[in-house]
Formats: sequence, structure tokens, C-alpha cells
Amino acid sequence: MELSFLKNIPVAHRGLHNETLPENGMGAFRAAMREGYTIETDVRLSKDGEIMVFHDDHLFRMTGANLAVADCTAEELSRLKLGESNERIPLFSEFLSTVDGQVPLLIEIKNMPSANTKTFIAKIADALKNYGGLYAVQSFSPFYVKEFKALRPDIPCGILATASSCKADFGGSAFWRIKARAVKNMSFNKRIKPDFISYHFKDYPQKATENFQGLKLAWTIRSPEDEAYARKYADNIIFENYVPEK
Repeated sequence: MELSFLKNIPVAHRGLHNETLPENGMGAFRAAMREGYTIETDVRLSKDGEIMVFHDDHLFRMTGANLAVADCTAEELSRLKLGESNERIPLFSEFLSTVDGQVPLLIEIKNMPSANTKTFIAKIADALKNYGGLYAVQSFSPFYVKEFKALRPDIPCGILATASSCKADFGGSAFWRIKARAVKNMSFNKRIKPDFISYHFKDYPQKATENFQGLKLAWTIRSPEDEAYARKYADNIIFENYVPEK
């Protein structure tokens, strides 16, 4: 299994975005491609089951629309502008055809409680079936990681985690503290056997991160000082708002 691209090339968080190139927009992805960085991005479903490239559950922060992504069709989402730019929310298929293997990808599968896990993950795996470039997938959901690994055991799959979850991260669940502890400790790792972990850089080191013997990523790095700290514990960084050395 090819893991060197996850270890050796810094990962541009939602593309190489800045004040004029919005996150998860095609301009930010093209900028990352020009600089040769691995691209991290996010995938979730539209109302009509299309895979979209967008981070948040809700559209307001990036588009000003007071709607949930899952309540909009792909056509409706594609008409929305990202920030103050003329860029639109990309379809995953558009993203893949644009990158076309020119740089590696790190694809985060966002949590979709309303979607059937098997159907959701199969749709993503199918979209990547004929993709010729290097890529890895990651998720906070161990069930998504397990399902993707079952479908594509040849592709690196990782667990996202943090020691700093809050109640809102779990939709206000009454059991959020139990869930947060499971995320912090990566409690399903023995069952899932992730190929790498991706942990919040400020939360390194933890017992769980020290016990993990595979590749370790640190997110989200926003300065050389952050990077210096993260590299004490992690093999590579996921960065934004500055340009690290390759």
C-alpha cells in the first residue's frame, strides 16, 4: 500500500485557499496543484444523492444561504457562490476530473447521519473506481472507514480524531461525552485497523496517539510555530493560511 505521499508531501487543507480563493473551490485546488501539495478536501451528499465538495453541514458560513447542504439538490448547490468570489460548490466528479492525478488527494468523508452508511460509502468508492491518481480517505466515523476499507482494501484509510470535542460536534447528543471519549481514544482502532491517524495537532501527544504505530498526521497547522510543534509527534501536516516548505 502506497503511503509515502501522505508522509512526504504537506497537505493543503481544503486546497491552497486565501482571501481571494475560497476553501474547497476550484481556484484553491488549482493553486495547490501548481505548488505540488497534496490536496485535502471534504465530501458529502446533496438532497438528490450527488457527491458534493463542501465542508460544513450548513451553507451559511461559505455562501450566506440559510440552508443545510442535505436539503438542497446538486443543481441548487452548484448555483451558490463561495464567499465573495464567483466560484461555485464543485461536484466531486468535477473535482476529480480537474485534479486528474496531478497531485495526491486526502478525502474526508463527512458525517451524514441521514444517509445509509453502506449506500453512502459505496457511492464514494464507485466515484473513485476509475480514478488513476494517488489518494487516501479519512473520517471521524470509524464505521465509514471500516466500510470503505472493506470495499477498497488497497486504498489507505485513516481515522480523524481530537481530544477537544464539544456537545455541538455530536448534534447535541445526551451521550456526547461518551462519544467524545471514544473519538479522543480512537476506541475503534483495534477493530478498524486504520492505515493512518489524523489528530488535532494541539492534542498531541495522547496515550492513544503514542500507542498508534502507523503513520500520523496533524491538523490544522497555521504557522511555522504550529508546524514545529506538530512535527515532534506527527509524520506530516495538514496546513492552511501559510505556505510550508516541501
